Amino acid sequence: MSGTLYGLGIGPGDPELITLKALRILQAADVVAYPAPEAGDSLARRIVAPHLKGGQTEIAIRMPLTVARFPAQAVYEQAAEDLAAHLAAGRSIAVLCEGDPFLYGSFMYLFGRLAEDFPVEVVPGVSSLTACAAALKHPLVSRNDVLTVIPAPLDDETIGAKLLHTDAAAIIKLGRHGPRIVALLKELGLAGNAHYIERATMPEQRILPLAEVDPASIPYFAMILVHRRGEQHFMEFQS
Repeated sequence: MSGTLYGLGIGPGDPELITLKALRILQAADVVAYPAPEAGDSLARRIVAPHLKGGQTEIAIRMPLTVARFPAQAVYEQAAEDLAAHLAAGRSIAVLCEGDPFLYGSFMYLFGRLAEDFPVEVVPGVSSLTACAAALKHPLVSRNDVLTVIPAPLDDETIGAKLLHTDAAAIIKLGRHGPRIVALLKELGLAGNAHYIERATMPEQRILPLAEVDPASIPYFAMILVHRRGEQHFMEFQS
């Protein structure tokens, strides 16, 4: 009997935002695997650290966290090979994924390599989208609004077109693209409708008016929520 591979969504950063199901599986798994930088601690492991029972085998899937492209194929091929050996030996594996495994989650690349040969279960997690909206106390969408998730690395023309053809947008993966995105929102007349947050639910969380944000200091774990109708979009139906 082979072991089961679990893709665990562990939420955006607050250790208390892990689901009961993910917690149960995390503590029962024989092996815990997680993404990590080439050197240093793993954010995913740090999130679940208060819940680890000890005595489990840990596998850090190390990869360069740089803006430049890196040989991701080789990283995930090697990780899949390492995990497959444990699964073939009958050991269960909990793979940690910040946020939700299938919402821009790295787990999907392991899923694609292992799901045909081993049993896999995916446990959804609290996404950064809902966590940011809750921290900002700002609804993502209401009634029949359309929400568009926009990765900041896209070019300005593409982002501008998406912003102008949706009701609400969540702009993610900001980092070095922050200055360009802030300038684009101003150009489109949407800066006044934008809400900025970084490192949502973490101890370092910061919420700032977009006008007060230093574009050059925006981290990767930051998000801008914007609605074309501004604050009015969730006040319209109260009367």
